[in-house]
Amino acid sequence: MRTGQVTGFEALARWSHRLLGNIPPDEFVPVAESIGMIGALTRSILRKSLASKALLQSSFAISVNISPLQLLDFKLPEMFAGIAESFGFQLERLIIELTEGAFLDDPQSTIDVAAELKALGCRLAMDDFGTGYSSLRNLHALPFDALKVDRSFVSTMTTQRDSRKIVAAVIGLGQSLGLVTVAEGVETREQAESLMWMGCDLGQGWLYGRPMPAEDLAEMMAHGKFPIPISSGLSEGPVSLEGPPLHRLAQLQAIYDGAPVGLCFLDRKMHYVSINRQLAEFNRVPVLAHLGRSPEEVIPQVFRQVENYLRRALKGEPVNGVEIHKPPLLPGGESQTLLCSYQPVRDEAGEVLGVSVAVMDITERKRMEKILRDVEDHHRSLIQLSPHVPYVLNPKGEVIEASSRWETITGQPLEEALGNGWLEMLHPEDVPRIMEAHHTSLTTGGPIDVRYRVRNPHGGWRWMRSRGAPRLSDSGQIIAVYGVVEEIENLEPSYDPTL
Repeated sequence: MRTGQVTGFEALARWSHRLLGNIPPDEFVPVAESIGMIGALTRSILRKSLASKALLQSSFAISVNISPLQLLDFKLPEMFAGIAESFGFQLERLIIELTEGAFLDDPQSTIDVAAELKALGCRLAMDDFGTGYSSLRNLHALPFDALKVDRSFVSTMTTQRDSRKIVAAVIGLGQSLGLVTVAEGVETREQAESLMWMGCDLGQGWLYGRPMPAEDLAEMMAHGKFPIPISSGLSEGPVSLEGPPLHRLAQLQAIYDGAPVGLCFLDRKMHYVSINRQLAEFNRVPVLAHLGRSPEEVIPQVFRQVENYLRRALKGEPVNGVEIHKPPLLPGGESQTLLCSYQPVRDEAGEVLGVSVAVMDITERKRMEKILRDVEDHHRSLIQLSPHVPYVLNPKGEVIEASSRWETITGQPLEEALGNGWLEMLHPEDVPRIMEAHHTSLTTGGPIDVRYRVRNPHGGWRWMRSRGAPRLSDSGQIIAVYGVVEEIENLEPSYDPTL
């Protein structure tokens, strides 16, 4: 399913009658069974299949179906071994497909004959699983190698949810038992991609090729190209962990529990299906006490805060960045702040199955943010009380931050002073000098120390001194210039700063 490589073929019985036309197998096979010719039919099919040079000269497997009646014939293994030997065909390449009905009449004889075929090297496949008298006992009775998903489920799996669930269940069963899973009747890429994501190993059907006479195989195989049922968006295939299913489950559980965030999955009824230890600790409730219950039962106070987000996710809307606040566990304790996301989980056809919840404890981060805000507010208060005017220049020499004391000294509103607006309050003779000082500092990284006159609210002039220094990045680039402006009380307006 993932590579598009052909692994083998299934031999099909077709009767093209010169008078009656094409007679389907569901008409002539029961007749052959009823008149005792089913053994001769199987012998003919096997001989015609193995006579194909295209198959003999390759390593492809060949699958043949046998009737439940034949599994009561203890000479059947001998017939298969003799025909295979006569053509030089390795029995390891032969797959014998059995239906569940084969176990009904004489289960023990069936098991004995099938076991002998298996002992010869043949592989056994359970055909049309799920359509007959499905029983895990049948799968357990013989060492099957493969499990085939019936075409009736595959053909409707992209349009009917029940079919999808049956297909997924059969594939999951095959994986759990270590069997190769084969989907029959694959006709569309949509079906193939869904099967691939479910973990199906092999597929057969018209998507890959229609039935043809054995003599036409050589020409088809010569082309060497077969459709790969993977769209460009899925070209890398599904992510999978190595190892058998139980090992993969253990690996996934370890990842789940080891995640630094709380994780859980809620079904459409908003019941916990799974939850990791981290989220259970956030909720202060054991893991097992969650399963099968709803958040409303487990964490009622929190549920009232998040119910709307969960319902939106169940309607298919992803919800991210939700902050919720949990009250203190004990009186006088610290409340807890959690950052949550709610993602709809969809099946292969896009239907919402439930909600994946991720929760991160940001209590410490919020506490630090509050401390920083308090420190900043305290710092700003000190600045406002200072007789000086702190300022910050960007690399272009524009004021991006300053103390509101500038407005007290000059009468110019602070929002008008930002950028280059503050230059309007300077004495025209001093503007070139201060601009030159800023330019020199921003190009050389040197300090600023310059005097200039500013207009006061009464129309007079006041001498000011600006001192500052650039702040550099690790690469030596100037990030900003930090400085302070202070009044110079002992200078007369006639003072010449260039002397």
